[in-house]
Amino acid sequence: MGFAYYVHDLSPFLIEFGNGIGVRWYGLAYLAAFWVAWLVLVQFSRRGFCEIPVAKLGDFVLWLGMFGVILGGRLGYMLLYDFQAWMADPVSVFRVWDGGMASHGGITGVALYSLWYARRHHISWRGLGDNLVVVAPVGLFFGRMANFINGELYGRPAQVPWAVKFPQEIRTLPYGVQDRIVEGAATLNPNWNSVPVIEVAVRSEPELREFVGGILPPRHPSQIYEGVLEGLILFGVLWVLRTRVRVRDGVLTGLFFISYAVLRIAGEMFREPDAPLTGPFTRGQFLSLFLIVVGAAFLWSAKRSPSWAPAWRKLS
Repeated sequence: MGFAYYVHDLSPFLIEFGNGIGVRWYGLAYLAAFWVAWLVLVQFSRRGFCEIPVAKLGDFVLWLGMFGVILGGRLGYMLLYDFQAWMADPVSVFRVWDGGMASHGGITGVALYSLWYARRHHISWRGLGDNLVVVAPVGLFFGRMANFINGELYGRPAQVPWAVKFPQEIRTLPYGVQDRIVEGAATLNPNWNSVPVIEVAVRSEPELREFVGGILPPRHPSQIYEGVLEGLILFGVLWVLRTRVRVRDGVLTGLFFISYAVLRIAGEMFREPDAPLTGPFTRGQFLSLFLIVVGAAFLWSAKRSPSWAPAWRKLS
């Protein structure tokens, strides 16, 4: 018995004013992530886990988001996934509203900015990192949910009951297949005469949605898988460790890098590769292998030079 698979029909806009201008869910995901990060860091500061005073956390989160997350994530995407397009159009790196952010680039950007901040303000970089890695999964979760709403970074073909058909897949199909889809859609409505028009119209036109759904294969909603694994589960584990367990500075950072890498590798088993494979690994899986090494280095550093957050120092 076949399943009536959901054909993705969500709009990337919360509010659209026309011509691709409006309030996008992708941007709101970043704002939500920064807001939650600030709330969590305020709690950590008040409880003695974070050395940054509450009054300075607003500026810290703002510039961390701008230089670490957004700039790092965008540069990481252009370098790792779309380098040729960047070289052909260097200004495209600034068009963040078009999407295209790499979590590995964002993590690297956050690490570099926090290192600079810790040295300038004479606080423990490892201790600061232990706080940031607790809030990082929150941003990963919101980002993956925005990916799902946008219909991007979808999964591999699947037959599970919760599989989804993504009309955005049409743009990646061979031109001959695209032409046949456009021709079929145009017979239903002459205005549905291009792939971009079909992608927009499918959100509100049941007839077109049924036609497209009859052609595209159902796929894993891998964005949701990764959001749960890299976001909710990892956040829960790190929150408990930060607030309930006395660990040395750097241990949580090391565990985050290792855990994120393992969960990313697992999640990508369900995701359609969006870049050439590196041996048996997707681009995301291959890059995650290096994070395991980074995580091990933090654990080694924590063991070699032990220190604790202010809340735990009195117990040393």
